[in-house]
Amino acid sequence: MSENPSASAYWKANIRIIRICLVIWALVSFGFGLILRPLLSGIPVGGTDLGFWFAQQGSIIVFIALIFFYAWYMNRIDREHGVDEV
Repeated sequence: MSENPSASAYWKANIRIIRICLVIWALVSFGFGLILRPLLSGIPVGGTDLGFWFAQQGSIIVFIALIFFYAWYMNRIDREHGVDEV
């Protein structure tokens, strides 16, 4: 059973963007919000420190931005591979 090269390229691009989004998600939520919080605590942002900001508001903003980026990028990949919705 041979796979269509175009389908293979589409899924490789799809998996690549999913991995990128997951790495950004992990970096922001676990990295900046938990692990690096003590290092970021000395940087003031809006009346609080940067570590607290990432743990509370920053991660939510980044997650929403990731959703919009993923939707935009997947639409672009869909158009490039001819599987977009008309």
